[in-house]
Amino acid sequence: MDIFITGATGWIGSSVADHLLAAGHTVTGLARSDASADALERKGIRVLRGGLDDLDILRAGADKAEAVVHLANKHDFTNPAVMNKAERDTVQTIGDTLAGSPRPFALASGLFCVAPGRIATELDRSPFHGVDSSRGGSENLALELAQQGVRTIVTRFAPSVHGAGDYGFVAGLVGIARAKGVSAYIDDGANRWAAVHRLDAGRLVQLAVDERTPAGAILHAAAETGIGTREIAEAIGRGLRLPVVSIPAAAAGEHFGWLSRFFGTDMAASSAATSALLGWKPEHPTLFEDLDSGYYYL
Repeated sequence: MDIFITGATGWIGSSVADHLLAAGHTVTGLARSDASADALERKGIRVLRGGLDDLDILRAGADKAEAVVHLANKHDFTNPAVMNKAERDTVQTIGDTLAGSPRPFALASGLFCVAPGRIATELDRSPFHGVDSSRGGSENLALELAQQGVRTIVTRFAPSVHGAGDYGFVAGLVGIARAKGVSAYIDDGANRWAAVHRLDAGRLVQLAVDERTPAGAILHAAAETGIGTREIAEAIGRGLRLPVVSIPAAAAGEHFGWLSRFFGTDMAASSAATSALLGWKPEHPTLFEDLDSGYYYL
């Protein structure tokens, strides 16, 4: 297939692109910068210049493709209104372009607030609706588009998508610990995070596009169901040789900044239904194996 990807040079997107190429697909990647375009070309990926605000370019990329994988996000947590609107507009534009065709539209989502206090499953629905909600309510928008003839496939990624070169949430926690001189967790650290290696996450998206995944499917990229945030802080403390302390929830924002919203939220998830549907079997290192390997602290 000829597959159009947004975020093809990103942390997850680069793994997805590699897996799609290895499976024999032709890939076109959206690139905002010369550096991104060069990185794509070096992999043999065709380049479409533009960003998430360039809706005509997104429409053109989707129109020419046999499948679309949307992984890009502005990730500006200091300006959520702009971030959420861009996400919603992107999903709506691509969905409108693919409507009425069997072409798959796979998009990224998350586990934030899906099932706090228990293990989320693929049957749970996101609580977010509308442009003013998290990610602009794009997951529910995509599922609504599925009812209108778009073959949408939602992949909810664990909050920890880890591996060598990580610059996501776990790397952010390492940076905060180094800067503060302590590795901290919030209150009793009982909140749990699901986790997945980026290579296993990339393989899952490739399978979702390759297989006859039904419209409206929700997949969970979660190799580990739930790891206590205190345990994560303890592993980081070992790696940096720093004391491990509890931070009261009232002071979490000051200590962790924007990450407090996520580190203070329970995000455990099962991927049993995903594995049964696609035969997905995670095989890469666990979060603690990665945290204890040393490269997070270089």
